[in-house]
Amino acid sequence: MPRGGRDAGWLDRRLQTDVLEYTDRDDVPDELKQRVITGLDAIGARSGQHEQHARLALAEVGDTPNPRILEIGAGHGRLSEQILKLHPTATVTVSDVDAKSVSNIAAGPLGSHPRARSQVIDATAIDAADGSYDLVVFALAFHHLPPGTAQRAIAEATRVATRFLVIDLERRSPLQMVFAPLVMAPTALAFMPRTSVWPVMHDGFISGLRAYSRSAFVALGQAADPDMQIEFRQPPQGTRATLRPLTIVYSRPAGRNTAAAQSISNGHES
Repeated sequence: MPRGGRDAGWLDRRLQTDVLEYTDRDDVPDELKQRVITGLDAIGARSGQHEQHARLALAEVGDTPNPRILEIGAGHGRLSEQILKLHPTATVTVSDVDAKSVSNIAAGPLGSHPRARSQVIDATAIDAADGSYDLVVFALAFHHLPPGTAQRAIAEATRVATRFLVIDLERRSPLQMVFAPLVMAPTALAFMPRTSVWPVMHDGFISGLRAYSRSAFVALGQAADPDMQIEFRQPPQGTRATLRPLTIVYSRPAGRNTAAAQSISNGHES
């Protein structure tokens, strides 16, 4: 399926790529990957994005007394830090598929926090029983997953949790994608360490080409389960430093979680 959805136009289909961001590559040093993560952390902190995303996550657990939250693809872990600051009884499992990132998270404030634990987790194979969490949240990294992998991630997240919150880039028009570096450059220069500017711009441009459209998010959810409930939330306004993201919540009828997840993992995805 095209990143722009099944109804994507000719140019949109060509303005997508299988080229990987630095953070997904095995042939680049960890130091380069961490420069990207440091830059993204700086933007999130200075723009208030980390707190905004934490509030979106907490809105999904509502009045749950002691919400259990799993963050996947955490990178720097700041979203989970904000959740713990804003909610007095929430517990978080902060995770990433990258062992170095998890090691860095464990060495920081989350590593000693009594309501947090850090863990290496593959979003498509979460080591947890059905219904272990009230919410899984995946912020600004869903576009890293190709369609087949994205379907499996949706199936897994809605197996282990009641709701799966995805906060991610929205696919832009072909013209906006072409001129994206001109938009990114001032933000990168103003908000992050100089050593992070080039790698973040490199990954940011590729991310824009890999971002999913609204119709693609719907198609991916339906491929994970035809009865999947897919809701688009009203996200907070973006700032001059950040684009307004898409906010999607996936959930499934009780009893469908395990069967659907197994079907996807066995390769029966559409």
